[in-house]
Amino acid sequence: MLAAPWVCRSCARSLRRVGISQLIRRASTEAPARLPPALLERARKLTAEHDQLSTALENDFDAKKAKRAGEISRVADALKQFENAKAAVGELQGLLESDDAEMRELARDDLEATNTQLADSSHSLSVALTPKHPFADMPCLLEIRPGPGGTEGRFFADTLFHMYQTYCANKGYRTRVVQYEASDSDGQTGSEGEIALQEAVLEVQEAGAYALFRGEAGMHRVQRVPATEKSGRTHTSAVAVWVLPSFPENGTSESEADWENPESDFYLDPAEVRCETMRARGAGGQHVNKTESAIRLTHIPTGTTVSMQDSRSQQRNRETAWRLMRSRIAQQRREAREETSRQLRSSVLANSQITRGDKIRTYQYQQDRCTDHRSGLDAHNLPDVLRGGETLGRIMDSVQTWLVNKDIQALIADEEAAAAVSSKKEGKK
Repeated sequence: MLAAPWVCRSCARSLRRVGISQLIRRASTEAPARLPPALLERARKLTAEHDQLSTALENDFDAKKAKRAGEISRVADALKQFENAKAAVGELQGLLESDDAEMRELARDDLEATNTQLADSSHSLSVALTPKHPFADMPCLLEIRPGPGGTEGRFFADTLFHMYQTYCANKGYRTRVVQYEASDSDGQTGSEGEIALQEAVLEVQEAGAYALFRGEAGMHRVQRVPATEKSGRTHTSAVAVWVLPSFPENGTSESEADWENPESDFYLDPAEVRCETMRARGAGGQHVNKTESAIRLTHIPTGTTVSMQDSRSQQRNRETAWRLMRSRIAQQRREAREETSRQLRSSVLANSQITRGDKIRTYQYQQDRCTDHRSGLDAHNLPDVLRGGETLGRIMDSVQTWLVNKDIQALIADEEAAAAVSSKKEGKK
């Protein structure tokens, strides 16, 4: 499948004009529509399972069977479209050998469009086969912390927080500020009037927000001239963004989000969490240093800590801290499983892995440019990006395309590895 790891200068104007998703779609239709045999075999097995379940449900309804049939129905539909398009291409190629000149001309006219349809259906089938992320349907927490760069990094952390907050407002997504903690900066502000941010957590409360924002996780680099810079030199700073799954405070019936289920990623053994109370610090009037309302949790096995003091209620801070701790640990467990799976794949695929510690995006103020280093999209109009406008949406869409293609590559690698193991076992018999 086609990925978009970089974009050369010669096609930058074209990319900005038509958008990365259109460019990728155009390129994919020009290439032959090929599916690895292992992937096609998987699609046929799932389609056969879907047909069996559909037949069984006609005679006797079963909730579990109906749920499974619904999960794999998109694979069956996509395979049907792929096979129809493939058959149509075969017929047209046969007509090109016809003795009838008019028939050959008609076949040539239709072949390009049909090849495009075949390429699109091939990609759609690959996407349908890709397992859905277990947190995809959940709300999410955007956790923002300054990285290397001193005070300038703290200023840009505030910029990113408001960028995501405004983007959600523009899209109509419900949000809640879980934590917003400023650091001591002697009243200094950034070049754009930002305050120095120590840490912030924004909850996007819409179902499916995790899938929309998961591509934002990583190191965001900024290059600009600080307000305090006398020589006009450009400084480079970084901000870390985590995207964590969130869930309703009253729980959910899904096992992945059931924190009372020891099999769930969200489960925490209370004996493994140390809870400390302390006095709140910072602004807050008489409340500060008067009561021990602030909470700090430490997950002893991993050393993960969460501090919460936003509410004057100790109980409220405790509940919020536990929710955030569960989300962080669930994400860590998910990433650990993904890393184990990646190690079993080919080295070529492993080298394309992007972790949270890698630079994923650069915001260049002097050049009015925002570059995503995964999708390769190089977008101008930086002010529109930072106010959560359409340009930011276009960048996020390009990352979603990159993630889909990356998931497809991982699926192909897994299926080919499984087929190789199965072939070896058959050879030993």
